[in-house]
Amino acid sequence: MKWPLNRKGQSIVELALITPLILVALYVPFDFGVSIYAGHLTQNVARDGARRVANTDELDNAKATTLATQIATPLSWPGWPGLPALLSSGSTPKQVTVNYYATGAATCAQSVEVIAQGTYNFFWYRLIGFLGLAPSSQVGIIRTTKMRYEFQPDNNSAACGTVTATGSS
Repeated sequence: MKWPLNRKGQSIVELALITPLILVALYVPFDFGVSIYAGHLTQNVARDGARRVANTDELDNAKATTLATQIATPLSWPGWPGLPALLSSGSTPKQVTVNYYATGAATCAQSVEVIAQGTYNFFWYRLIGFLGLAPSSQVGIIRTTKMRYEFQPDNNSAACGTVTATGSS
């Protein structure tokens, strides 16, 4: 006896209904993973930038600004990644800031601080905005690294901690 109903298209209809849910379930963790990866790349830029600036012979305001621009720009040094392209200039501007800490005439405990920052835009939340919901689709990523300045004498008699050179890209 033959089945009275024709069920040839049932699996295609089920697949068409379940595919968007499966894609959402896979894309949301992927989008968060990409944001974590962008934060990791930003941390690498801050750490490597601080390492390069700490090995600079002398640092003043003009040089700090130049170094901040070089750190932020991809391929300004051979093989240098710069800030990731995943970051935009949204609520947190995409930039690198270099701060050099020392006192006026004192040369003790000098350090260099590099702050790399930008905004990551979640693609999934922008899609939810089309449905009438309004979640925040951006997250600010700010990473800071502070290192000891390499070119300083062994004199540790004076107080330390004043910012003497600052630059940002």
